[in-house]
Amino acid sequence: MDQPKRTEIADLGEFGLIDHLTGDLELKQPSSVRGVGDDAAVVDYGGEALTLLSTDMLLEGIHFDLMYAPLKHLGYKAVVVNLSDIYAMNGRPRQVTVSLGLSNRFSVEAVEELYEGIKLACTRYGVDLIGGDTNSSRQGLVLSVAALGQVDRERVTYRNTARVGDLLCVTGNLGAAFLGLQLLEREKQLYLDNPDTQPDLGESAYLIERQLKPEARKEMIEAFEKNGLVPTSMIDVSDGLASDLFHICTQSGVGAFVEESGVPIHPDAQMQALEFKLDPVTCALNGGEDYELLFTIAPEEVDKVRFLPDIYIAGEMVPKADGIKLHTKGGNIHDIQAQGWQHLKA
Repeated sequence: MDQPKRTEIADLGEFGLIDHLTGDLELKQPSSVRGVGDDAAVVDYGGEALTLLSTDMLLEGIHFDLMYAPLKHLGYKAVVVNLSDIYAMNGRPRQVTVSLGLSNRFSVEAVEELYEGIKLACTRYGVDLIGGDTNSSRQGLVLSVAALGQVDRERVTYRNTARVGDLLCVTGNLGAAFLGLQLLEREKQLYLDNPDTQPDLGESAYLIERQLKPEARKEMIEAFEKNGLVPTSMIDVSDGLASDLFHICTQSGVGAFVEESGVPIHPDAQMQALEFKLDPVTCALNGGEDYELLFTIAPEEVDKVRFLPDIYIAGEMVPKADGIKLHTKGGNIHDIQAQGWQHLKA
């Protein structure tokens, strides 16, 4: 008997699997404006604003390690990464739900600590915790957060609407969260090899915080509105600038030309990358978990961002046939490869 065909999930990867499973879905409800494929789903229930819905799951041993991730920080991060998806649609988050899978090694006090971080994030970003679910887990801690938000109809921003000639912009800085993770993993391994070893994180507080307690760019969405700016496309940088730029380019049918000098890197990240003998730009392009905003604007809107703090013009959108390229400071041009975080690994 012929063996049934078996395709490994890792061969497709997260987004390949999503496309494979949902590519033939049809939206039948008139209220369903945008389904799978963006940072958040978009639903139209009437009125002046559209409803946004995002959900994300964090799994112990895959997305976090409790050897160095405090439960309070983890609760905070679990909420923030979902709010970032709402901001990436140019929207405002309003409510979240939190669902937990708990093994019997977690006490009530431990869950209270987790919820301290969840509540802190809700307070910081002005959202309400309105429900969720709790179940037993045999695989460690599982957190699943869903975020609800709203966006004015004329301000909703998608991934698939970038145009040739648009300027590519990014907020904040990139690569710090990845390097913070490398520091934590190094100290974990040293501890496992010698439990008497004390952590040596030096002056790395900024990098560690970027990994353990990231922030979503709420103030950027407020600045866009105040300055009358609506990006032509946008995504949050969760998987790395390269991977997330590929999403915009693929869905918009365009290419991109990125200037190395326009990729923002924090001085601490620059120094730490060199200490690890890593290329800082490679860390910035592929690191992930920065939760900055990568967006495009029409060239005539450049004055609306030129003087806003913490925004960098990183390049330009070009015809699809020109590919996705990096122009180095040395004058060389290289293909950008999407090598960021892979959620489904072999």
